[in-house]
Amino acid sequence: MVTKIELRSISSDIKKTVPNYFRVNSSESAFSQEDIATDKATVMLIDDQLIIGEAVCQILSSDPKISFHYISDPTQAIQEAIALSPTVILLDLVMPEMDGLMLLRWFRSHPATRDIPIVMLSSKEEAKVKAEAFAAGANDYLIKLPDPVELIARIRYHSKAYNNLKALTTATINAQLQAQELEHTVKQLQTTQVQLVQTEKMSSLGRMVAGLAHEINNPINFMQGNFKYLDNHIQSLVDLIQAYQQEYPQFNAVIEEKSSDINLEFILEDLPKILTSMKIGSERISEMILSLRNFARLDQAGSKKVNIHEGIESTLLLLKHRIRQDIKIVKDYSNLPLIECYPAELNQVFMNVLNNAIDAVLEQHDKAQDKQIIIKTEITELATVKITITDNGIGIKPEIQAKIFDPFFTTKPVNKGTGLGLSISYQIIEEHQGKISLKSDLGHGTEFVIEIPVQLNQP
Repeated sequence: MVTKIELRSISSDIKKTVPNYFRVNSSESAFSQEDIATDKATVMLIDDQLIIGEAVCQILSSDPKISFHYISDPTQAIQEAIALSPTVILLDLVMPEMDGLMLLRWFRSHPATRDIPIVMLSSKEEAKVKAEAFAAGANDYLIKLPDPVELIARIRYHSKAYNNLKALTTATINAQLQAQELEHTVKQLQTTQVQLVQTEKMSSLGRMVAGLAHEINNPINFMQGNFKYLDNHIQSLVDLIQAYQQEYPQFNAVIEEKSSDINLEFILEDLPKILTSMKIGSERISEMILSLRNFARLDQAGSKKVNIHEGIESTLLLLKHRIRQDIKIVKDYSNLPLIECYPAELNQVFMNVLNNAIDAVLEQHDKAQDKQIIIKTEITELATVKITITDNGIGIKPEIQAKIFDPFFTTKPVNKGTGLGLSISYQIIEEHQGKISLKSDLGHGTEFVIEIPVQLNQP
């Protein structure tokens, strides 16, 4: 155990058992922020000669801002220095149990003491010895016993420099922490903004689809409901005209005049075709309304078990106006179970990823290369569904691939993209307890992989 006494006079202590540690100004604690503010110095002397400790103590006692601590056992110096946190260490170069240079190297290798100013004390004045001390990491070199004014001046100088370094380090750490907090706050704000945009977007989509379904579906149903009667009436009229032609093959003057202005045979042949075209058109409109409803899933709230192939197909139908004849859609669907998900949100992911794939292949200017998008689905051994959407478009530069899912990041020109589509998709897939990733080869295409569990884990 290290013995501690307050050194006042050497006359009585030198005849007693020599202690290996003593200090003055014992009320001073280890290094603190207050020490930095008041420029106080905490000095630790490591020397095996008690008389040197007494002499240095008497020199430093004249300065109330210097707290002095003495250690006579160099083997405990590291431990005591870590506990004390001095602002200056006075280290004897030659000691019987341990070489001062070795102890100096230990101080410089330990994270807690490597920056503390160390002043070597020695009776040797050889330049080679001083060079070795500085090479080992000493900040200063003094001859025993130094002039009191010079010793105090150097201690103040090194202590103040160390305190300033500690203050600067503390300020730097605080600034880094504040910067990290600010960055975290900005990311939270961006995430919140994306979520608000997504919520409003889905709400707007729902209102739009509801309006379309209400305004268009009713007249379409009215038209489709009357096609059967219209077909019957037209067929009756055609039959009647054909019966007149058989019974009265010779027309009178009035009918002859009227029939000369029209091609009755063509009308009778073309009228059923017109009726069929009208039926196909109305069915097409009905399919579009159904696809919009399937895309937005207005009749389903929360998570549902759905066939995600239907969601992909309805998304492709909505994008049909963008999928030109020179873009080939290859579907490689596996036999999948019903997937528990939020259908409207998942369909929005398909919409965003497929839109990007279409943009990528349309920007591919190699006319010899076929424009192609491959959609593949599969079930994994981990009870997840993997949807892979691959295009052979222009690809993505390696340096920006890590930013693709960041909010408001876009490579598209102004007014061509908001930078929210893939960020929203990333959040939606996270909400589905899944993951979305990409691999891209510049000039050769991009592959998006979406993986979600078959069954959601309810919180």
